[in-house]
Amino acid sequence: MINLMYIVLTAMLALNVSSDVLDGFVQVEDGLARSNATVGRRNDALYQRLSDFADQNPEKGRPWLDKASQVRARAEGLYALIDSLKLAIVIESDGKDADVSAIRRRDDLEAASVVMLGASDAKGPMLRDNIASYRDFIVDLLADSVKSASIADALSTDPIRLPGTVNARPWEQAKFENQPVVAAVTHLTKLQNDIRFAEGEALGHLLSAVDAGDVRVNEINAFVIPQSRMVMRGGKYSANIVLAAVDTTARPSIVVNGKPLANEHGLYEFATSQTGNFDYSGYLEVTHGDGSTTRHPFSSSYTVMEPSATVSATMMNVLYAGINNPLSISVPGVPLSAVSATMTNGSLTRNGDTWIARPSKVGENAVITVTATIDGRQQNVATSTFRVRRLPDPTAYISFTGQNGAKERYKGGKPFSKALLTQAPGVAAAIDDDMLNIDFEVLGFETVFFDQMGNAMPELSQGASFSAKQREQFKRLSRGKRFYISRIRAKGPDGVTRELSPVEVIVQ
Repeated sequence: MINLMYIVLTAMLALNVSSDVLDGFVQVEDGLARSNATVGRRNDALYQRLSDFADQNPEKGRPWLDKASQVRARAEGLYALIDSLKLAIVIESDGKDADVSAIRRRDDLEAASVVMLGASDAKGPMLRDNIASYRDFIVDLLADSVKSASIADALSTDPIRLPGTVNARPWEQAKFENQPVVAAVTHLTKLQNDIRFAEGEALGHLLSAVDAGDVRVNEINAFVIPQSRMVMRGGKYSANIVLAAVDTTARPSIVVNGKPLANEHGLYEFATSQTGNFDYSGYLEVTHGDGSTTRHPFSSSYTVMEPSATVSATMMNVLYAGINNPLSISVPGVPLSAVSATMTNGSLTRNGDTWIARPSKVGENAVITVTATIDGRQQNVATSTFRVRRLPDPTAYISFTGQNGAKERYKGGKPFSKALLTQAPGVAAAIDDDMLNIDFEVLGFETVFFDQMGNAMPELSQGASFSAKQREQFKRLSRGKRFYISRIRAKGPDGVTRELSPVEVIVQ
């Protein structure tokens, strides 16, 4: 309403400058002054809210408060400049004791022109430039095109073509030339009102922009994210307890290893096909309230292990001295590369995914200590004690080729084909009880045959092969006859030489 009255009164100036018109300008001036005070208090409240937020959250609020401080400084400076121009015009009209709130020569048509358009020190062009600079500064801050256009129009300093004229006149001439003092002062107060309004629009925009880039949420949950759900005794359990806020109506886009995640809840799962350590990375793309998007990168890793289980019997904690004893050592939840082990009474070496234990002394226990690197530090995870025994004696046998072409072993005590006997190369020895499969080296043996009188006829063999004399005796044997292979000497991989039990051979 005040602005409308201002427009009507300005139009009436073209007709006459009656006392009623001048009184009307005084009323408009008073109304604009009250409006400026009201808008000023509103702007103070907006600025205070920004200041309070910056105190609570400096990192987030300080940049916006700094911009708001620039707006206030520009507005206050321009507002004070206009106050000084109003006073200068009234002093030009009423003298040094002039009072802007009580103008005596309200109808003076020269004072405004002298101050604003005087040849020596015209203030009009300077005011026009300051208003244009302030207007452009505020318009650049605002994102709302409608508000920007409104402020640009209210603070326009473009040349103006007055009614009844052909050419447009400079802004300052159209506004202040031949204007009564009261009209010029009222016009300047109107400019202050527009300046306050523009300041308020800018401060309101800055206050709303504080949270414009935030992600809006409608669901808040607490989560515990452990580094590992499996912890060994003596190890360290670590977990992040976090508060997660989500907007169930606008899920972020998730990309893992260059591929979009086809799961709106952020669940990343897949079937593993090979063992080892693997890394993966990606990013979450979040859309904010102001339409902008941000990317938040992430990376992690995982370890895939072979399925394993430990099954042990109470009597199987035995190692044999002098030979390689294969062992399987694993720590659930820890990759094999992070596991190490040592052994007393012998040596322990890694062979791929298995270990080889080689004890030294019979009768002295071997203690295996297993350590693992967990959470960056090495710790003992297990200690196992094994009894160390000498290898048991092997069984002597005659090797032959069966009807199906497979190698077979004749260990005596039942009929044996004479044809197979004559083709056999000699005597061998081995442990083949399905738990240990160890070959021994036969160093020598003797065969004992019996003549018709029952006299024993021994034949000695050097090494593992049948001698020529022993083979001649084989040819003389008839069906049902038997002989013995005795005094068999064999040496195992432990380097120990032992004498084996005899083998009774029955000729078929």
